[in-house]
Amino acid sequence: MATKWDGKSRGTVFGFKVFIFFIKNFGINAAYVLMHLPVPYFCLFSRKNVRGLQYYFNKRLQYSWLKSSLSIYKTYFVFGQTLIDKVAISAGLRENYTYEFDGEHRIEEVLAQKKGGILISAHIGNFELAQFFFRERLADQSISIVITDQDHQEIKDYLDQFLKKNEIKFIIVKEDMSHVFEINAALAQNRIICISGDRYLQNNKYMEEELLGKTAKFPMGPFHLASRLKVPVLFVYVLREPKKHYHLYASHVDVKAQDAKDLLKKYTTNLEKVIKKYPLQWFNFYDFWDDVK
Repeated sequence: MATKWDGKSRGTVFGFKVFIFFIKNFGINAAYVLMHLPVPYFCLFSRKNVRGLQYYFNKRLQYSWLKSSLSIYKTYFVFGQTLIDKVAISAGLRENYTYEFDGEHRIEEVLAQKKGGILISAHIGNFELAQFFFRERLADQSISIVITDQDHQEIKDYLDQFLKKNEIKFIIVKEDMSHVFEINAALAQNRIICISGDRYLQNNKYMEEELLGKTAKFPMGPFHLASRLKVPVLFVYVLREPKKHYHLYASHVDVKAQDAKDLLKKYTTNLEKVIKKYPLQWFNFYDFWDDVK
């Protein structure tokens, strides 16, 4: 049985304390350098996650064994950088970063329709930073981000001391599906709903579609809702680029009414292009295609 994603982040309060200490006292670059210490640990001891990454690079992207191994290390390192960036930007160090907007007018067009909108993203890049893009560029609007509530509570409690509060609202996915009512209510208020389309929790409903040449499972919820709610839909990603630069991409989607399968196909086609452009930033640390041995 392949290892499923359990919705939980990895890490400890102590680890976050160390990095926040370095950010506050030595700067963001020093925290990046420090990231080279825990990365070898994850490469050596997170064997199930490493197998998933090895399969992704070697079998799906057709990298050599050596290039795949190096890419695994780089992926963990870039992932660590995105975590540092999230803390730094949230804590008020936004001026240390630059931003680029590609398709921003698409979001403005959605809001102008006064029906709300759904942004479907993925665990690629640093999508949580989208809230800062929207807050600064669309100050008179608001968004809701749909998340699973599986992160370690002690880490959340600790980080809350440093992260600036904002008007971003979170809709937590619940087993009783009550989050669907929250989504509908948010759309009625002309809010933007941000949701990931590339991870499903075990025992939840899923759909299958091809990605990088092989069939994989995707959560049914985002595509089912987006194809039935009669609101504008965009694919949106926030990718990290060199020199603390972030690039937001937003593209319009023509949605066929009540055709979740068609929307999923368009999503995987779009996501595949982004993955190939930023292969080290797709942070799916598990056996995504279900056949890693």
